[in-house]
Parts: sequence; C-alpha cells; structure tokens
Amino acid sequence: MRALSGYILGTDMGFSSISSAFSFWAVIFSVLVAANTSSENAKTVEFNVKPGGVVHSFSEKIKEYECTFTYASQGGTNEQWQMSVGLSDDDRLFSCSVWRPQGKSYLFFTQFKAEIKGAKIEYASAYSQAAVGGLKDVALKAEEYVIGDSTVTHKDGKFRAELSKLTIIGRTRHDEL
Repeated sequence: MRALSGYILGTDMGFSSISSAFSFWAVIFSVLVAANTSSENAKTVEFNVKPGGVVHSFSEKIKEYECTFTYASQGGTNEQWQMSVGLSDDDRLFSCSVWRPQGKSYLFFTQFKAEIKGAKIEYASAYSQAAVGGLKDVALKAEEYVIGDSTVTHKDGKFRAELSKLTIIGRTRHDEL
C-alpha cells in the first residue's frame, strides 16, 4: 500500500499502524470535503451494480477529475450502490468512494477496477463490508488487490470475490503549479 507522504501525515500521532493512520486521514478528508466544498466540488450519485458476469462501468466527474468503477459480478439481482466524488477547495485532493449503502454486498465479484483521472493515488483501500448501521468496515487483505498510480484492481487468484466499498484519495497535479 502506498504510504501517505509526510506533508499529509504531519507529525507522528501515535497510531499503532500505518493502516490506522490511513483510515484516520480518509475519514478526516471525507468530513472536510463534505463540510468545506460547494456542491460543484462534491457529489454522490446512485447506480445499479448488475450481476450476470458481464463487465460494466460507472463514472462520475468533477471538473477535469473523473472516477470510473469497472466490475463483473455474479449471483442475486441488481444492487443499489453509490459513488461519491469530491475535490478539496484548493483543488489539490480528489476523492472517490464507491460503496453499497446497506453495508454488505451479496454479489460475487469476479473482477473490479477503480480508476481516477487527473490525480495520482496517495491512499486507497477496499472492503468486504462497509460501516453501516453499527457494522464496522472490514478491509480486504492487502494481497487481494493492487494499488497503482491511478488504479485499484483485484488481484487474480487472490481476490476472494467479496467487495462492498472502495475508497481512493488522489493528489491532483495542481501541486506543481
């Protein structure tokens, strides 16, 4: 997993592990984006995740930044999912979260990929269960997926077909200006 660089983490805050620090910053970023952005800098949309083994994609965009979730799944019927995208007020951080609001998907995912355009991934995590209604997030094992510069993808032969949530935070190219 990519480590967040020092300018994001700041000082040592006594976290017991890097994953705790990631989770902390993901929550903080999500709250800040929700509280400090205008409607044109954050949005949440619903979409159907469809079983049947066919590859489907869903995308959402803010300004020049885009998130695309591509997947194939089996079993059950359509599930309602949501995608939230957000851009910090200074345009330096772009976030994308894809999740099932009920917390746990009952579909069997044969593959998945989330891709962001216009930003480089600094943090990403995937979950078999999302925190909803008293349930806690249950993270996939690190060996089940791969984090690249712009994608989070299942790992063939290691992914256990359970997916309920993906979270990505990327640093935009505006830092270099």
